[in-house]
Amino acid sequence: PEAVVENLGMNFDIHVGVENVYTTALATADYVADLDENKRKVYAIGELGLKQALIDKGFRFEEVTPDYVVVGLDYDVTYHKFELATLAIKRGAKFIGTNPDTNLPNERGLVPGAGSVIALVERATQQVATYVGKPEKIIMEKALKKMNMKANDVIMVGDNYNTDIKAGIASDIDTLLVYTGVSTREDVAKEKIKPTYEINSLDEWQ
Repeated sequence: PEAVVENLGMNFDIHVGVENVYTTALATADYVADLDENKRKVYAIGELGLKQALIDKGFRFEEVTPDYVVVGLDYDVTYHKFELATLAIKRGAKFIGTNPDTNLPNERGLVPGAGSVIALVERATQQVATYVGKPEKIIMEKALKKMNMKANDVIMVGDNYNTDIKAGIASDIDTLLVYTGVSTREDVAKEKIKPTYEINSLDEWQ
C-alpha cells in the first residue's frame, strides 16, 4: 500500500493514506486467511508486498508441505521457484493466483504480468488457480467489507474492460471506463454488457 500511495501522490496528484488502498496482495492474504483458520503454511511466488501481507495474517512459509501455494508477479522468478510450487500443488496444496493479468505496461512496452507467471504453474500442474484479483468478485467483496460499504455506494473506475469493468459488472457495481489505457471504444463496442459510464479522460468526470 505504501508504494501505491507514493505513486498516486507523485504521478497523479492524488493524496490518500494507506487505509484508502486495498491491493491484490492484501485481498489475496485476506482470502487465504479466511479459508481455514487452522491452516497457516504457505509457499509464495511473489514480491515483498504479497509476502508481507501473508505474514501479517499469521502465515509462515513452507516449501515442501504448504497448505497453500500463492502465485503472483515475481520479478526474480526462477525455475526452482516454479519447481517448488508445482511439487507442492501436486502434493495437495490449494493453488491460489493473485490476478490473471497477462501483461502490464512499463516504459519499454507490455511485459509479462502475474497471469503469465501463474499460467506456467497451471500448465505444469494441469490445474487452474483460484484467482482473487480482478475481474473476479473476490477482491471486490473483500474491498467492500474493508470499507464497510455496499455495492451501490461505490463506482468502479478503470481503463481495462476485461479486468476493471468486468469486476464491477460481476459485483453489481456501477462502472466508469476511462479510455486512457488498454481498452478502446472499438473493443467495448463488441461487448454485450457496456460500462455504466465511458469517458476519454478523468478530467471529463464531474
